Amino acid sequence: MVTTPEKITSPSTQLSDRPKSDRVAVLLMGYGEVESYEDFANYNEQALNLLTAKFAPVPTWIYPPLAKLLAIFDLHEWSHQHGNFISPHNAIFEKQRAGIEAHLQQKWGDRVQVFKAFNFCAPFLPETVLSQIKTEGFDKILIYPLLVVDSIFTSGIAVEQVNNALAQLADTSSHWVTGQRYIPSFYNEPEYINLMGELVQSKIDEELAIAHLPSQIGIVLMNHGCPHKAKGFTSGIDESQALYEKVREQLINRYPLISVGWLNHDTPLIDWTQPNAQLAAHNLIELGATAIVFMPIGFATENHETLLDVEHIIEALRRRHPQVRYIKMACVNDHPQFLEMAANWANPQIEALLSQTALSINPSLAVQSDPGHHSHSHDHDHSHHHH
Repeated sequence: MVTTPEKITSPSTQLSDRPKSDRVAVLLMGYGEVESYEDFANYNEQALNLLTAKFAPVPTWIYPPLAKLLAIFDLHEWSHQHGNFISPHNAIFEKQRAGIEAHLQQKWGDRVQVFKAFNFCAPFLPETVLSQIKTEGFDKILIYPLLVVDSIFTSGIAVEQVNNALAQLADTSSHWVTGQRYIPSFYNEPEYINLMGELVQSKIDEELAIAHLPSQIGIVLMNHGCPHKAKGFTSGIDESQALYEKVREQLINRYPLISVGWLNHDTPLIDWTQPNAQLAAHNLIELGATAIVFMPIGFATENHETLLDVEHIIEALRRRHPQVRYIKMACVNDHPQFLEMAANWANPQIEALLSQTALSINPSLAVQSDPGHHSHSHDHDHSHHHH
């Protein structure tokens, strides 16, 4: 039996009769890294306020002097130890933004625009970017932290900054935002997990397979280090561990020497995830690895941790195990497959924003007392005497 194919109408065609103001701004959020050494102190102070305060018992008055002290160490490391290093993070993030926007606009046209915001770097702080989004007439926002794991240290601070900015930008009687959606993370997305495994396999085929047996190739899958205690917030350990297990499944039948390796910060008095990346590599060498591959699965965008910190780790291992071959792989960055999948993850949320009933929020009502709260004031005595 031959059937007549149905006419397929794209969402953009279905929604073409909507008002021009009914557009979606995708707020792509990342950490950002300094490009001028003069910004180290300001960057560190913001990081201390937003990140360190979530897990370290540091009084707020010490943030400014501590930020300046840390800036001295940063300057020494980036300038003197690494030949005036400038982080490529922001440039890579712009490529990610442009690539994701290109894919989305193939489907939605100019009704969707992707804006970038950095947690710690002006002029792309969330408050500035959201002000621009409002000025350009967007009324629906998709909050999209381009971060692998959802935790208080990643998307948590992104939402915190967005909420603070939206509170400052709110109108008195009606909020300009009529729709919101959120993409928390992609640690459990099958396409991302498969890509991680494929990239490791390709690197081994290119550089190691000819000289090392599969059982002699150690693989350290690097996650962002997490403190075990984060004042009750979700720290990201469970999600990061789940990501590691899934990528490990992609490789373990060929390469038995695989370990998670956490890129921790050397913060005193804090209990960090273990094994750290250096210890993980050392343990694999003890089991007979003659080559070590470092793959950052918990980072989507290259940064000083995946570059400088991993270089320090490899230098320390070379001094101890000079006979071993070490390979440092890049983050997924602007890999074409990643940009396409990252755009595809946004499509359902954009479609929902364009089709849902507009929100009607009156910020002035939020300051009124909670109607569910009842004050109990009685004249008679409620004291209980126990003999």
